[in-house]
Amino acid sequence: MPTNEKEYNGYLLDQLELIERLELVIEKNDMEALKMQLALEKKFVERKLYQKPPLVENQ
Repeated sequence: MPTNEKEYNGYLLDQLELIERLELVIEKNDMEALKMQLALEKKFVERKLYQKPPLVENQ
């Protein structure tokens, strides 16, 4: 969960970057390239989702 506005904005910027990357692939009108890009983006999200917690807690 976001703890402050700066962290929340970071999440929104990540989502905007994802959309922009997908839009670039869509412009080529290549569905196979779009499927590959979606698989790659999913892998990136899962990597973030399953990463270990930080070694130092914010206090």
